[in-house]
Amino acid sequence: MIVNLTPRVLRIYANDRPDGIDDVDLGLRHVIDPAAQPAQLDPLPAGSTYRDDIPIELIEYGHVDHLLLPRDGVSYVVSLEIALAQTPRRDDLLVPHQEVSTSDGTVIGYRSLAQPT
Repeated sequence: MIVNLTPRVLRIYANDRPDGIDDVDLGLRHVIDPAAQPAQLDPLPAGSTYRDDIPIELIEYGHVDHLLLPRDGVSYVVSLEIALAQTPRRDDLLVPHQEVSTSDGTVIGYRSLAQPT
């Protein structure tokens, strides 16, 4: 089972679906609706410093709100930032991969999902 923890509908297209076509149904294989509460990166301040007289905020990015606990047989689709913040602790996180876009460059879906390692 795959659960979509992104804030958007996730469309997965066939590998041979060309870009630049405005028909969102052409080559559509799966549609995964988003969960009611998407996972969100929760950066925590860890201090500050200056470099070349410019303030630099030190931030910890390993904290995520609304990320469901691991369950057997369940994978969660999250943003790349969330997946990377959780790697290597979580091997159940997937990210959208290989964008599919319309004629004006709008991303409407993906050809696959990926598991960051």
